[in-house]
Amino acid sequence: MEHADALIEQNRLLGELIAEADPTLEVPSCPGWNVHQLLTHVGRLDRWAAMIVRERADARVEVRSVPDGKPPAELPAAVDWLTDSARLILDAVAATGADAPVWTFLGPRPAAWWVRRRLHESVVHRADVAIALGVPYAVEPEVAADGVSEWLDLLAARPASDEAPPLAPGATLHLHATDEGLGAAGEWMVRGGETGLAWEHGHGKGTAAVRGTAADLLLALMRRIDADAPGLQVIGDGPTWTAWRDRTAF
Repeated sequence: MEHADALIEQNRLLGELIAEADPTLEVPSCPGWNVHQLLTHVGRLDRWAAMIVRERADARVEVRSVPDGKPPAELPAAVDWLTDSARLILDAVAATGADAPVWTFLGPRPAAWWVRRRLHESVVHRADVAIALGVPYAVEPEVAADGVSEWLDLLAARPASDEAPPLAPGATLHLHATDEGLGAAGEWMVRGGETGLAWEHGHGKGTAAVRGTAADLLLALMRRIDADAPGLQVIGDGPTWTAWRDRTAF
């Protein structure tokens, strides 16, 4: 999929949803935030990512140093600011080069890494606003499936710690998107090991398996819907799935 086009589209959809909301509306899936704070968070970190790429940063950039890091007070102008924030990332990547190494919280990565990361930030936070407004949420299966893969990439890059791992060594979690047309991109085998997690696309018998649309799988992994939400089918060892969710906070 083309991450740049998807980022612009998801950011636009997020802005349209926010434009219909009361900025003071609380966002229950982001405790302590209202819609205005969510908008500020997404736009500011988009601009932060653009600054990292533009400056070819090799160390963490202070978020407070980001130029124009606060949205205008008026909601229509704030939505325009949010839209501009996403475009700044693409402009920065085009100027710097998609393959140029820059700082990320996982270590040096190609500049284009930030496009995918910010895309899925918009995807999930759009769900947050939809939940707050009580309106339906939909996202293309291809985008949602890529969001699942990106999330698993982030988790697999975490170093092992003394805390309980998401999966016990030798345990497996099989995720299966039921959308038509995804093929191998819609199935994931996740394995626990002594040094952390590993995953690959594929079909197999897991200690636990979860079936649902790619959108529902993504929202469940991100704890935006319950582990036993109606759209999900959990097969095998249910506690493996619930422990996974409990131990994979961002």
